[in-house]
Amino acid sequence: MPELSDACLAAMRRVSTATLTTALFKRGLRNVFMQGVRPLRAYEGNLVGPAFTLRNIPAREDLDRIEGFANPEHPQRKAIETVPPGHVLVVDCRGETRAASGGDILMTRLAVRGVAGMVSDGGVRDSASIAALAIPVYCAGPAAPLNLVAHHATETEVPIGCGGVAVYPGDLIVGDADGIVVVPAHLAEEIAAEALEQERLEAWILRRVQGGAKLPGTYPPDAETRAAYEAWRAAQNN
Repeated sequence: MPELSDACLAAMRRVSTATLTTALFKRGLRNVFMQGVRPLRAYEGNLVGPAFTLRNIPAREDLDRIEGFANPEHPQRKAIETVPPGHVLVVDCRGETRAASGGDILMTRLAVRGVAGMVSDGGVRDSASIAALAIPVYCAGPAAPLNLVAHHATETEVPIGCGGVAVYPGDLIVGDADGIVVVPAHLAEEIAAEALEQERLEAWILRRVQGGAKLPGTYPPDAETRAAYEAWRAAQNN
């Protein structure tokens, strides 16, 4: 996967998932926003980082026993210890919300290791404690039962589905108050630059609308409005 520039990551921390979904829509990508996955609380700034994936399948009672957690090779526990700093752990729970995909001890370990955040289309237990952590956690909501009730962790760093969206290892994960968008890694640099400029334009348009401008010719901008924006931009740069 391409290594993303600091400028790309900085831009992604400033732009909204709404803007990103529009930029991706222009490139024919429609299914990029996770369904049913929300921030556990309001976080300051965006969650941004490459995806490190963990896949779960439905649990089976003869295999998923609590003593299995003592094995350092248990895929869930190994994922917590091997996801690189700055990455986002993305957990495929198949939209199953009866059980947790992690608790406060695991999320604290991620935070201590410098992981950017965790995203799951399942639940989390100890949700109040997790919400108090600095690390952003996006999930389907609280779920007290341990993961073994519903999930059998199988492997890491494979393509998964999360919130109805395909996630490949290294895809850029961006989260804000609306939720999570998945940006294919090979598009991230150009999307970041485009989205940042689009947000500048829309902030300028919003001020015009607040001042009484009508939508026709303003949003989307016609040639006259675009020229006025370019003149404003030039004046700002000078």
